[in-house]
Amino acid sequence: MDDDMTREEKRRDQLTSAPDATEADADARVVVSSVDGATRVDIAPGADVRPGPGPGMPAADNEEQVVD
Repeated sequence: MDDDMTREEKRRDQLTSAPDATEADADARVVVSSVDGATRVDIAPGADVRPGPGPGMPAADNEEQVVD
């Protein structure tokens, strides 16, 4: 990577350099906001990938509760 690249350019370059990667792979997945000194991180509304069990998994369907 080039040292003259911005952090965002480096991120996009890394996320799109894998075989079969697309520009969509570099789309934002989180939204960071700050209010009164508190930082909040939310999943971006258009994020294709989300944390947690995927659809069809028992925990996602509330059939089984996951306890850490």
